[in-house]
Amino acid sequence: MSHSLSAPSLSGPPGKQGPFGRPGIPAQSVRVGYTLVKHSQSEQVPLCPIGTSQLWAGYSLLFVEGQEKAHNQDLGFAGSCLPRFSTMPFIYCNINEVCHYARRNDKSYWLSTTAPIPMMPVGQTQIPQYISRCSVCEAPSQAIAVHSQDISIPQCPLGWRSLWIGYSFLMHTAAGAEGGGQSLVSPGSCLEDFRATPFIECTGARGTCHYFANKYSFWLTTVEERQQFQEEPVSETLKAGQLHTRVSRCQVCMKSL
Repeated sequence: MSHSLSAPSLSGPPGKQGPFGRPGIPAQSVRVGYTLVKHSQSEQVPLCPIGTSQLWAGYSLLFVEGQEKAHNQDLGFAGSCLPRFSTMPFIYCNINEVCHYARRNDKSYWLSTTAPIPMMPVGQTQIPQYISRCSVCEAPSQAIAVHSQDISIPQCPLGWRSLWIGYSFLMHTAAGAEGGGQSLVSPGSCLEDFRATPFIECTGARGTCHYFANKYSFWLTTVEERQQFQEEPVSETLKAGQLHTRVSRCQVCMKSL
């Protein structure tokens, strides 16, 4: 029986290059979320600056004090904006695996509003009018504070845009000289309103809030350029109506993309 053998196939030359395909779908960009906090120093929840979006609203926590030790919050960070308010927002625990709540004279401190200073400690339904509200905002780029050390508003660096202007808040102290401060690069160091008493003390065990005489606020002051190394500071006392003349101004700026 005979079998026919087929001849081996031969490869031809490469064909012509075909047309280009259609452009692909644009890829989604990776968004890096930066956070900043806006404090209203009022009962109203502040709006986030243009170009940013709100993540949550809350109450402006400045610092807490437990066992006579203070723990500070940077007002530019999201941790300073608690979604719920309590005169005692923490518990304390020991090595016996026992935790206690509102059993000691621990305290919390909050940015306050412009409500008139009360004669006596306030409690329960009276407290909200004294506690500043805040918003945590997501921003497309980093925000910083710039300070003029002058009564004039400083300019944002080239390539940055303004979010808000304010006054240069530096530090605070309370009971037992405990307290904290703000990093001067943080948006939390630039408060929109100047107050000689910008925060209120709340006592956890009693559930009340009040302004006490042993609370102090510290602000950057104005410095004349020609006097930087020329003479020692001259002591002076400023009273109502004069305070703004010696407090540094600031501006919070965000890098333009």
